[in-house]
Amino acid sequence: MGTQTRHLITGLLEKNEWTFRQFGAALKHVDYNTVVVNEDFIIKPVDGFGDRDSIRIAIATEKPDILFIFTDPRFFIWLFEMEDEIHQMCPIVWWHVWDNYPYPKFNESLYQSTDAINCHSYLTYEMIKEKFPDTTSFIPHAVPENMFFPLPYNDLMNYKSNILGYDRRNHFVGIWVNRNAKRKRPNDVLYSWKLFLDDLEEKHGHRNATMIMHTDPMDAEGPNLIMTAEFLEITNNVFFSKERLEFDKMNILYNISDFCLNVSYAEGFGLPTLESMQAGKPIIAVKTGGLTRQVIDHRDGTQNGIGLDVECQTLVGSQQVPYIYEDYVSPKTISSAFMDLYETSPADRRLLGKKAREYALSEFSYQGTIDRWHDSLTNVHNTWKEKYDRWECKTY
Repeated sequence: MGTQTRHLITGLLEKNEWTFRQFGAALKHVDYNTVVVNEDFIIKPVDGFGDRDSIRIAIATEKPDILFIFTDPRFFIWLFEMEDEIHQMCPIVWWHVWDNYPYPKFNESLYQSTDAINCHSYLTYEMIKEKFPDTTSFIPHAVPENMFFPLPYNDLMNYKSNILGYDRRNHFVGIWVNRNAKRKRPNDVLYSWKLFLDDLEEKHGHRNATMIMHTDPMDAEGPNLIMTAEFLEITNNVFFSKERLEFDKMNILYNISDFCLNVSYAEGFGLPTLESMQAGKPIIAVKTGGLTRQVIDHRDGTQNGIGLDVECQTLVGSQQVPYIYEDYVSPKTISSAFMDLYETSPADRRLLGKKAREYALSEFSYQGTIDRWHDSLTNVHNTWKEKYDRWECKTY
């Protein structure tokens, strides 16, 4: 959310028609001073995702033309509960994602309270547009073209040696960029990599492959990945990238990799795979949520790497989300995908990466996303008062 908000606001500010006042969400901030990026972009740090009083004060003092929210709806239930107050001043616009089917009927009151539902996953768009065709649009995530891009081959070998070590300069390299959390299946990634290494040794006589895991291996939300790697006896074939990196450093990590992996059982979009595609690398991804439209070229059905079919689907839920599917693919299938890509010639992998980059720049165009948001916000601002259907309270 943070990087996409940054990219979107930066692009919209270049239109010279917008000004933003943003609540900067975090569990806790070190510094709660208001940050003035420039006169048109001011950020106020808040714990969590804000509260009713913060919104009331902001509406009273700033008198916004639009209230724009961007995240999972469960963090904004309190905001939807006061939508009648908000609509006294302005419309509500939502950059929305829902990870999977079935259609979330329990969200309908939220959709009814929103003046524009712009979905950054095409799957979400397909679900919601059937019920709310007048307010639902598809506006995908996007990344500026100059942020992730292919680097010269000679530079890559130097980067690879410097980062992974000279002994791994000729390794087959995968990269996994996610939070170390259950939904992302980090232990299954390591287990799949172990199966691949065993097959690699049996078929090709070596274990010259490294998986870069850009994550916190000690995150309390996930398993201890260092101990898992030790248990699986693959410590020498895993590289943990633990530090937060600027975009140029991430571009290097994508470039020294042969592919990017995402096998989450629920994935609204999956931004690292898109970043990797823009860096000219093929991806391996389960065909779920927002990943499907990345790994599968919707125009002709070809693949931008290897798309993994869902092998097991479970129906899970909670009190807030009564039902939703989780999509799984087995470690053995993931391992086989590693081998398929390994046995693809380096020249063909480069061609596949080139195809992935061209597709990403075409179908997830940064300027296209900015222009769609500009048009959507302008339209909502100009028409919401006549379209907004206010709630009626009747006494019998």
